[in-house]
Amino acid sequence: MMPHTPEIRTLVVEDDPRIADAHAQFVARVPGFTVAGVVHRGGQVPEFLDRQSVDLILLDFYLPDMTGLDVCRGLRARGDLTDVIAVTSARDVDVVRSVVAHGVVQYLLKPFTFAAFRDKLERYADYRRQLVFHGESTAQQDVDRAFAALRGSVGGPLPKGMSNETLEAVVDHLRQAAPDGLSASRVGELIGASRVTARRYLEHLAEQGLVERAPRYGGQGRPEHFYHWGRRNTS
Repeated sequence: MMPHTPEIRTLVVEDDPRIADAHAQFVARVPGFTVAGVVHRGGQVPEFLDRQSVDLILLDFYLPDMTGLDVCRGLRARGDLTDVIAVTSARDVDVVRSVVAHGVVQYLLKPFTFAAFRDKLERYADYRRQLVFHGESTAQQDVDRAFAALRGSVGGPLPKGMSNETLEAVVDHLRQAAPDGLSASRVGELIGASRVTARRYLEHLAEQGLVERAPRYGGQGRPEHFYHWGRRNTS
């Protein structure tokens, strides 16, 4: 089982106070995240980081005093490796390449819905959990799983007969499930599929290290497996 991780302290950087407030409210609505602060100019970012520790920066790329790319360059030049999610309307390919080169982990294009915003943050949280679980050293497959979580991928091409749409539906239900998880039978009911089909998707996620499966013993017969999102099987 993955260890409990503290809330991800997030700094919102947005020049429009109304939009900044909306982004801060969005952050507060995503479990596992907390708003560390809000600033409206790029030059305020290093000043804020000197006062408080931050895990993640939601960075608008059109700021009144400098670009978001300038902020990223300044942070990296001073040795600050705080993760950044770019929140911007910039669609220029050169801009995208530049932000990736400066360590931006996600790119969220305006305008966006809360669902899209939450998805980016949840994938980032999955990425952090994967890395925290493995501590100081990690194997290739562990790195692959971490970056797969960040990209929103669950491990490359799906096996024959499986669809991305159904897989995403399974993942959504697991994320929203109670702490005791879901059985294959219950997942099948939720996605409108058979238990066998649901179990195939659940086992695929388990093989990728994205869920933990644990047996639950009831009456007579074989135990039923329950699946939990965001944990790793240690058996």
